[in-house]
Parts: sequence; C-alpha cells; structure tokens
Amino acid sequence: MSGTGTIVVVSGQIGWDREGVLPDGLVAQTRRVLDNILAVLAEADAGPEHIVRLTWYVTNILDYRASAKELGAMWREVMGRNFPAMAVIGVACLVDEKACVEIETTAIIP
Repeated sequence: MSGTGTIVVVSGQIGWDREGVLPDGLVAQTRRVLDNILAVLAEADAGPEHIVRLTWYVTNILDYRASAKELGAMWREVMGRNFPAMAVIGVACLVDEKACVEIETTAIIP
C-alpha cells in the first residue's frame, strides 16, 4: 500500500480507558484499542480510511486465531470495510500485565 500526504504514526495502543482500566478478553480489549486509535487519528482529522498499516502484538496467538470470527465482526463494525496491511506478532507480555493486545498504526492523510 502506498500513498502521498501527511503521515500519522500512532504509537502502540492498549485497551486502557480514561481511568487506566482494561476490559477482559482479547476482543473487548481490541475494540477499546481500535477506539483509542480512532480517537488519536481524529485529532489529525483522519479516520479508519486513512490507515495503511497496523502491527498487532498479542500475548496469546492461539486466542487470536480462535477469536478470528468475532474479531472480524467487531472490526467491520468499528473500522468498516477498510483492510490495511497488517502483521500479528506473538509476544510474551505487554506494558500492562493484564493487556493481551497492543496495536501500532500508520495512516496517510492525502
């Protein structure tokens, strides 16, 4: 995927809410992560259609695979029919011991 414009790089986001609380489970945390990413992008007048790359870090790749159908439905609800380049990487742990997913984002605003 390529493009020209302003590049917006969003550092890794986990599913914290404003009080620093994480929901339970991969799908709920991923939903919050995507909401957090979209809030950051909105500050740059960007949305899901501007995302060109995501890197997911998950603490349980088997849980990720088992949740694929539920993650897909949630993705379409939050992100629409935008499917940027993605990589999913299994890791031992994240910054918060209860976090099970962290996502880095790159967007291009034309």
